[in-house]
Amino acid sequence: MDLWTKALLAIACGWLYYYFKRRLSYFKDVGVPYCPGWPVLGSMGSVLFRRKHFVEMIQDLYNSHPEAKYVGAFDFVRPVLVLRDPELIKSIGIKHFEDFPDHKSFIDDTVDPLFGANLFNITGDKWKETRALLSPTFTSSKMKQMYELIVECARNFNDYLAEQPRSALAMVATKDLFTKYTNDVVATSAFGIEVNTLKDPNNDFYVLGKEATNLEGLQSLKFFLARAFPQVMKALRIRFVREKIANFFEAIIGDAIKTRDAKGIRRPDMLQLMMDAREKGAGKHVKLDITNMTAQAFIFFFGGFDTSSTQMCIIAHELTINPDIQKRLQREIDEVMKRTGGQPKYEDVNSMLYLDAVFNESMRRHSQGSLLDRLCVKAFELPPAVPGAPPFVVQPGMNVWIPAAGIHMDPKYYENPKKFDPDRYYQKKVSINDVNNLGFGIGPRACIGNRFAILETKVLFFFLLSKYNLVPNAKTRVPFDYSKDGFVIKPIGGYWLAIEPRA
Repeated sequence: MDLWTKALLAIACGWLYYYFKRRLSYFKDVGVPYCPGWPVLGSMGSVLFRRKHFVEMIQDLYNSHPEAKYVGAFDFVRPVLVLRDPELIKSIGIKHFEDFPDHKSFIDDTVDPLFGANLFNITGDKWKETRALLSPTFTSSKMKQMYELIVECARNFNDYLAEQPRSALAMVATKDLFTKYTNDVVATSAFGIEVNTLKDPNNDFYVLGKEATNLEGLQSLKFFLARAFPQVMKALRIRFVREKIANFFEAIIGDAIKTRDAKGIRRPDMLQLMMDAREKGAGKHVKLDITNMTAQAFIFFFGGFDTSSTQMCIIAHELTINPDIQKRLQREIDEVMKRTGGQPKYEDVNSMLYLDAVFNESMRRHSQGSLLDRLCVKAFELPPAVPGAPPFVVQPGMNVWIPAAGIHMDPKYYENPKKFDPDRYYQKKVSINDVNNLGFGIGPRACIGNRFAILETKVLFFFLLSKYNLVPNAKTRVPFDYSKDGFVIKPIGGYWLAIEPRA
């Protein structure tokens, strides 16, 4: 190696050292309490090296400075603020939403239209128009119309279990089982097609959808790379969803639209709402072509298919290792079954207090939406993080994190927070603007499909527990410690239990 090469390497190493040292000393320089970050990886190092689950990392950031209203952290090399104070969270998430209206967008819709153009990822006026367009899909009246479609899927689920030998039900991987149910629910509710995945698990809708929504392994790495280096991902044209899968879902949407237009068919689903808006003109910032309509239907699929099935796994696991809670829930189900003659209506399921409490406690105890983010678009002054410190001005382009997983496990708000205790929520309504219950987000940017996710989950457990008990087997993990091998919440070894007919 000649002298010039050595000199250039030394200069490059020196520049990199200076750059990362300066980035990682940002909060020290501005007087904000912070958690030191790893070079390049920032606060994500412990997650990428599988020392901690992402949820645990968020909780550690939240607990690092209990005296502070907010603390500094690093999204790879980018400084971010982690809010701890409920009033600040309300201020940024609700009151001053116009100053923090967006998520940080890190997927380019020209490279990956299915992920990049959906409601979660888009920003600004395009988000406002799309949100206004899709919101009517998830009203209570629309949920009532979808209810019978969901009930049919739940009854098919029970029929399938009744056909299985006892040996097959003695060792059940619930993630695989519940995704087949959610696949059928979303297929009929969002895409207007009927499949029976329990009997035909090799149908393209399920197989390709399962691949597209997988957030483990290589997909998990892509997710982190997209957050750290979005421009690199764009330049290399790296996609989350393979072109074959994108084309498949576009073809489904295109065929459904042609059929409905030709035959005058109308259904109470998201696709119909977008078709109606297309005819009226969706808005000056939103073009409702096949690609855009597919992107919106796909994010509904992603949430309803994968996130909801994981929440079902969480609930089933907690009911399995807490049999007293399961029995109490079954008593409530039996009462409704008896009162309705086995034909519960939407209002019957929706008014079940203990079922509602079990669902809400599962969202608190195991927060899939462990981190909410908001992107600043207008300079905003925060009060001092700790007494005696200077105020901090959040600049446009800076990301703010709301640590749901930290708040949900704070003993200041929840006594004995590690305990799964539905009585915390018995006869208590949870609002989308409740700063202590952030499972579906907060404010105008909260999850648009929360009613649907709650309904498909409640309906499943209503019918399942009316006929079956969930019991532990040799693979049921106790205690419920999170596996660190991926982004998704799951016990070490996965979700396993046994299903037995009730006596």
